[in-house]
Amino acid sequence: MRICIIGGGIVGLATALQTRRRFQGSELMVLEKEAGFGQHQSTHNSGVLHAGLYYKPGSLRARLAVQGIRLMTEFCSSHGIAHEICGKLVVAVDGTEVERLRNLQERGRQNGLRGLEWLEGAAIQEFEPNVAGVAALHVPEEGIVDYSAVVQAMASEARNAGVVLNTGARVERLLKEGTAWRIITGSGEYTADFIVNCAGLYCDRVSALAGESRVTRIVPFRGEYFKLKPERAHLVRNLIYPVPDPTFPFLGVHFTRLIHGGVEAGPNAILATSREGYRKSDVSLPDLWDAVTFPGLWRFMGKHTGMCRDELLRSFSKRRFCASLQRLVPTLNEDDLAQGGSGVRAQAMTPQGDLVQDFEIIERPNALHVLCAPSPAATASLAIGQEIAGRIAL
Repeated sequence: MRICIIGGGIVGLATALQTRRRFQGSELMVLEKEAGFGQHQSTHNSGVLHAGLYYKPGSLRARLAVQGIRLMTEFCSSHGIAHEICGKLVVAVDGTEVERLRNLQERGRQNGLRGLEWLEGAAIQEFEPNVAGVAALHVPEEGIVDYSAVVQAMASEARNAGVVLNTGARVERLLKEGTAWRIITGSGEYTADFIVNCAGLYCDRVSALAGESRVTRIVPFRGEYFKLKPERAHLVRNLIYPVPDPTFPFLGVHFTRLIHGGVEAGPNAILATSREGYRKSDVSLPDLWDAVTFPGLWRFMGKHTGMCRDELLRSFSKRRFCASLQRLVPTLNEDDLAQGGSGVRAQAMTPQGDLVQDFEIIERPNALHVLCAPSPAATASLAIGQEIAGRIAL
């Protein structure tokens, strides 16, 4: 039996590893369009190990996040990959956020997180001396990791296990021939009995090649970061997050200590004019047209007009960006921030303008499509791969 995984990001590679373990006698290959693996969402993120605090209890996202961080930390330990379980603070900056923080604590408890601790007053400063807030939730299981090293280790292990890894193989056509697939790429043709679509930013387009209708569309959002200048990195010990506002679809800017040193601050969330648009100047007319002709995007902007305006203004104003960060760390100054990197999030959106909140996997007789795998997909990748391998019916 021949299985083809389309997409060589961290989810695709983790799926290859877990599928190899389940189907040891099958032919297994990965097709990746780039020259290397994990070139986009897998490594353009904040490098956090997410424990599953935020997600709806009972959802696939919650279950796989909790399983995933434990599988990921085991993988990192066994492969000598830099990681640290350093803990995180979620901070209520005023009384209006306390009830939401209590609800978040209960959600984490229902999801099976261990050691959650409610903090007030001086107890907050014991963890983060420069944070200002009326209450905070300490999440001890969260951490930081080198996802680039994870990707390389996964690729190496998959190759050693007999998985054929093909780079520079952008899938251009998928043709059904009886019960098999003929896969036409820019570097040659392949055949498979079962395909798994882990194409991330392009998952909706790959599913369309396989005959699926693009009801849910990927809308790319760029997240931009600043870094704290080295002499001011002491302002943040580990991870500092805001309490999410349920009326907004994104988490909000936060602070992250990086595994190899330094502190990152962000991200914001603005529409990217290219699915690989890491800079404001990156424009893909087909990608932009695909987004602006999607009714869901306009309905989303209509529901969140103020947020969209604020995010756009913050993208062009360091002062506004800093002001958002100062809600958590008031002693931060605009001069403390240096330009950082960016990432593009593959956000699945419905025609009604709602963001798809759970992981979404659709199953067909000889295909499986991962159509929504936002954060914490990197942390949960091995659990997602295990879930996918369990659903492959040969």
